[in-house]
Amino acid sequence: MTDHTALFAAIDTLTADGKLRRLAGAFTRFIATLGDTPAPVLVACVLLSELEGRGHSCLVLADLAGDPSPQLGWTDGEWSRLRSAAGPLPKQVKGWRAALHDCEQAWSVGDLDFNQPLVLDGERLYLRRYWRDEATVAASVRSRATALHDVDTAEVRGWLDRLFAQDKRGKAADGDTGPDWQKIACAAALRGQLAVITGGPGTGKTYTVARLLALLFAMAGNQAHELRIALAAPTGKAAARLKQSIDTALDELAGRLEDALPLKALAGRMGGARTLHSLLGARPDTRAFAYNAGNPLDVDVLIVDEASMVHLEMMAALLAALPPQARLILLGDKDQLASVEAGAVLGDLCAGAESGNYDAASAEYVLAAAGEAIPAAFRERDGGPLAQRTVMLRRSRRFGGPIGALALAVNAGDADGARAVLRGDATGQVHWIEGARPNDVLALALRGREGTAAGYRDYLELIRQGPTVAHGGDHEAWVRDVLRSFERFRLLCAVREGEWGVAGLNEAIEQKLEGAGLLRRRGEWYVGRPVMVTRNDYATGVYNGDIGLTLPDPARPGSLRVWFTDGEAVRSVLATRLRNVETAFAMTVHKSQGSEFTHTVMVLPPQANAVLARELVYTGITRAREFFTLVSPNAAVLGEAIAEKTQRASGLREALGR
Repeated sequence: MTDHTALFAAIDTLTADGKLRRLAGAFTRFIATLGDTPAPVLVACVLLSELEGRGHSCLVLADLAGDPSPQLGWTDGEWSRLRSAAGPLPKQVKGWRAALHDCEQAWSVGDLDFNQPLVLDGERLYLRRYWRDEATVAASVRSRATALHDVDTAEVRGWLDRLFAQDKRGKAADGDTGPDWQKIACAAALRGQLAVITGGPGTGKTYTVARLLALLFAMAGNQAHELRIALAAPTGKAAARLKQSIDTALDELAGRLEDALPLKALAGRMGGARTLHSLLGARPDTRAFAYNAGNPLDVDVLIVDEASMVHLEMMAALLAALPPQARLILLGDKDQLASVEAGAVLGDLCAGAESGNYDAASAEYVLAAAGEAIPAAFRERDGGPLAQRTVMLRRSRRFGGPIGALALAVNAGDADGARAVLRGDATGQVHWIEGARPNDVLALALRGREGTAAGYRDYLELIRQGPTVAHGGDHEAWVRDVLRSFERFRLLCAVREGEWGVAGLNEAIEQKLEGAGLLRRRGEWYVGRPVMVTRNDYATGVYNGDIGLTLPDPARPGSLRVWFTDGEAVRSVLATRLRNVETAFAMTVHKSQGSEFTHTVMVLPPQANAVLARELVYTGITRAREFFTLVSPNAAVLGEAIAEKTQRASGLREALGR
């Protein structure tokens, strides 16, 4: 056996320095026990495992042959240390491919498969389960993208003109002469078994899908009452918002369509929106779901919101469990942060969405079914089947002011433009505290800033007052008011650790609020404590990402319950039954996805790091409904973050023909 003592010593040092997860070293040692494994293969294994933990689904051999330090957030010296300990390494992709191809622990696609833990597919190295998941997603998407339905375009045109009649008047008043992409999205979705609808905040994704639902009911005719529709999202908060948004839009449509379509009765059969874990029947202590290819979901139409948060493994499980004849409609903002786990599925699906790339047949169909002419700029080349199933909504009805301008500048990589908006807004919608100190953050947490939601003081004052005459003795009405008040303001962090991160700020904010007499801490649990669930708990019905508030139990004096929103309803769990939670005065930008707040404060760290990138800044900005405040101790970090665009290694885009 080859002696790898020096290599594992270097791996241990990098782990102790926080540059590698312990799992990366453990996995590499496991591979070494399977046979006489060459050092280059072990180097590839440790980097592959580490990159998987950072959201990449594979390791590109070209990065190994070059310098993987940027992807890993390492210095040249750290990569040199590992390389020196390993001994001679290949300098070209051809050499890395040969080393992996000759390794017994790796299966080269096309050779005999002995279920090895590593998979070499072309010039990408995978952990087997991620290769399998990627293959599942690619095959299912290709199949669904090419499956077309016969559509009576004249009937569809009549319904779409009626569903979007008010929008046409609004577009004319705004001077908008471009095509109605919402209308185009409905027509495109009706034609196939897959629809991907992407767009930034305020572009009307759920507004559009509500009209698509009405269209599906209308086209189903006498079978409309048998249509089985499911709504889902990655988190409980996002699921509740999806259901609420669709219900509001359908209620408005029902009044207009009452004489032609019993929409209220049909929509009432849909039921509530669920988390993806709940929809698929997640089971404790296993990665398997109750619903799968052998036991498919009982649905005709599945609508998934916040699809940018759906990681590769979850998307593979979802597609496997979806009946072949069912329609899948994915909604999401392709420019938001990708999932915490491996994969950037929505980003891969939407590659090239800005260009449209519609073929002549799609343009002809859209003109007949929706009465909308797709401009020539979006028909310059054929983007393949998936492009015909993808529609990007391009007009924001909510973000027309400084917040929208800031988000657009960040998304375009225009740091100068972003700084100009932050420093030049006279309306007070956006504000930048440059050269900030921790006390600036604490002052915002307590009082907000002038003219905006008043920090956390408001909801804590409501708790102190307790149910009032205005609540008519209804305890749940008071709980809803408290929860709504808390949702008006939120502090978002780019990092978890340190005084500018979630951990440090949560502790400092607790002390600040206690010093102001707004809360009294008595151990871990206290009245007013906001918590975020960090792990799915099927026994209590709470899921990763759910946020609740700790309030007195009205039935048991001295006891505390944590209350969560569930659409317009509220539900509660005894505080002592919640095991996996953390205080949530401050939360990461990642965990805020699927939520919106009247006033959002985003806190940047004093130095740039591997997680700080354009997508994170954009996502933080777009959590704000009315006011956005950026807090940065070092103004230069904003420009560095905007310049850094996240690129996750994946073979999905290539497999889809993107």
